[in-house]
Amino acid sequence: MDEHAYQRFAENNLGFRFNDIGLLIIAFTHRSYLNEHRKTVFEHNERLEFLGDAVLELAVTEYLFINYRDPEGVLTNWRSALVRTESIGAAAQKLNFDAYLRLSRGEKKGTERGRAQILANSFEAVIGAIYLDQGYERARDFIASSILITFKDILSQGSWQDPKSRLQEIIQSEEGYTPVYRVLAEEGPDHDKKFTVGVFVDKKLLGQGSGPSKQAGQQSAAEAALRIYEGGPAADYSPTS
Repeated sequence: MDEHAYQRFAENNLGFRFNDIGLLIIAFTHRSYLNEHRKTVFEHNERLEFLGDAVLELAVTEYLFINYRDPEGVLTNWRSALVRTESIGAAAQKLNFDAYLRLSRGEKKGTERGRAQILANSFEAVIGAIYLDQGYERARDFIASSILITFKDILSQGSWQDPKSRLQEIIQSEEGYTPVYRVLAEEGPDHDKKFTVGVFVDKKLLGQGSGPSKQAGQQSAAEAALRIYEGGPAADYSPTS
C-alpha cells in the first residue's frame, strides 16, 4: 500500500490531508513489520503511540473537566473508561484501521486479543501523528468525533465502572449476594505467574478468568461473569474443602 492510499484514508476518515504523510504511515507500522523490511523501513509506531497516549489523555481530561462538576474520583473512572484498550480499539476498528496496519506475516495470524491491542496502539499513534502534523486542536477534534462521542453510551450503560464494581452492584441488587473470588489455579515461576480465578455467587461459579496477579485474575473473572450473566444460569460449584 503506497502513500496515496494513506492520504486517501486521511481525507476520507480523518477529514484532511497530511502535510507529512510519512507520519501517518509510521503510525500504522507495527514493530514486527520492520523485521521483514529492514532495508526499506526504519521506524515503527511506538514513539508516536507514546505521544498520542498523552494527547488523548489530555483531551479527554479537558473535556470532562469543562463539562462535568463531578468529584475527581468519578472523573478519573470516566476517563479510564474512555481511554481503555477496548474503547480506542473499537474506535480504530470502526474507522477501518485494520486494513492499513503494517504487520509481519506472523503478527497477522495473531490472536483476536492481540490484534485489539495493536489496533488500540495504532489509534494512539495516529493521534500522535495528527498532533505533530496538524496541531493539538485538530487532534482534539479527532478524539471528540471518535472517542468522546461514545461517552453518553458509557454513562447510560454504567460501563465506566471497573468490572468487579459493576458485577457486585448487579449481583447485590438482583440476588442479594456478594460475589466471592477464589484462586482456582496458580502456574508459572515467581517472576511470571498466572493466576486463574473464579467468581462465585451462592456457591455457583459465575465466571472465571486469568491474569499475572490475583487482582488481574479477579477483574478478568468479573468481566467473564458480566458477559455471560444474562445468557443463562451459572455453573454448579461444590467446594472441595
